[in-house]
Amino acid sequence: MKKIAILQSNYIPWKGYFDLIAAVDEFILYDDMQFTRRDWRNRNQIKTPQGLSWLTVPVKVKGKYHQTIRETEIDGRKWAASHWKSIVSNYRKSRHFDEVASFLEPIYLNSNHDFLSPLNRELLEAICRYLGITTSITNSWTYDLVEGKSERLAELCVQAGGTEYISGPAARDYIEESVFRERGLGLSWFDYRDYPEYPQLWGEFVHTVSILDLLFNCGKESPAFMRFVLK
Repeated sequence: MKKIAILQSNYIPWKGYFDLIAAVDEFILYDDMQFTRRDWRNRNQIKTPQGLSWLTVPVKVKGKYHQTIRETEIDGRKWAASHWKSIVSNYRKSRHFDEVASFLEPIYLNSNHDFLSPLNRELLEAICRYLGITTSITNSWTYDLVEGKSERLAELCVQAGGTEYISGPAARDYIEESVFRERGLGLSWFDYRDYPEYPQLWGEFVHTVSILDLLFNCGKESPAFMRFVLK
């Protein structure tokens, strides 16, 4: 049995994204998909005393050109120091700040990525290491891509040697389950509901912020507020 998930890379995504990574044996970053503006690919939210705040990686968008995520260039380098300054300002009072900052700060202050995909992947892998998630993370462009939304996902699973595809619930709107059955693949839907709350700074509890919020507040205890089980 080999479980596969396929999803576009996100910038410091929420805890549910990492639960999906941990639920499978191979997580394929689907960055051959079109880059979408004002989306999670290059931005996410943190909590501040003034409310939720966006951290956005500036990117170069080439008009109406069908620009994929992997083709998306980062616009400049100043953003990284600015993001880190904002993270420090809003989380330095958190219980596990020093521990988490020890592996995040070098990524931000030494960032030399020209493209969004490798930046997102570096942060994803660093956070997975901290949490103890050992899932193999690969890129969609290392496989042969076919036409059709459902067909492409199913064929990626087949090429990766998968036996079951685990999808986020939003994909129910377009995935054709018969395409997976025809290839002998199982299809499961991941459930993001009913997460427990954890000790959180700055007012009313919010589940959907970047996982950095959970890490700074709970450190190595973070999995207690997630769903994954260490393999």
